[in-house]
Amino acid sequence: MEHAPATGRTRALRRLLVNGEPVDVPVAPHETLLEVLREGLGLTGTKHGCELGECGACAVLVDGVPVLACLTLAVELAEHQRVDTIEGLADGARLHPLQEAFAALGGLQCGYCTPGMLMTAKALLAREPRPTAAQVREALAGNLCRCTGYGPIVEAVLAAAPHVAGPAPLGAPAAAEARP
Repeated sequence: MEHAPATGRTRALRRLLVNGEPVDVPVAPHETLLEVLREGLGLTGTKHGCELGECGACAVLVDGVPVLACLTLAVELAEHQRVDTIEGLADGARLHPLQEAFAALGGLQCGYCTPGMLMTAKALLAREPRPTAAQVREALAGNLCRCTGYGPIVEAVLAAAPHVAGPAPLGAPAAAEARP
């Protein structure tokens, strides 16, 4: 344990796997994952939105599951738990298929909600490689966007799905057939 000089509060050293890299980060009992990512690690792609868990702008993946970083206390994370943020989505200079589709199909405008949307969509495609439009809308229901009207976002996720999932198994319905 160490003490933060300015506050005198006790901080625990937590080892996490952030975007595939092991990091040791001191966390105070009151600090959210959002604060640790943005202020402690300088990963500012995860957005600070409502602080109430209502907008989804702060969504990150913890062990592949979307969580709201503004509501998650960092000390609640287990040692070596995997945290994926928007900074880890691309593969170096190569954008993830979701990022490419969002850009190509107008799934982003102001961009504030985009990191949370992308991370939530990534989790959806990991568990449901060929989702329907209804499944995409349901998965993204906790992510608010004031710019796009959601249509381009849903289309971008559907367009990216085959590139994330790889080829469909023989006999599987085509993506268009699987949609409502």
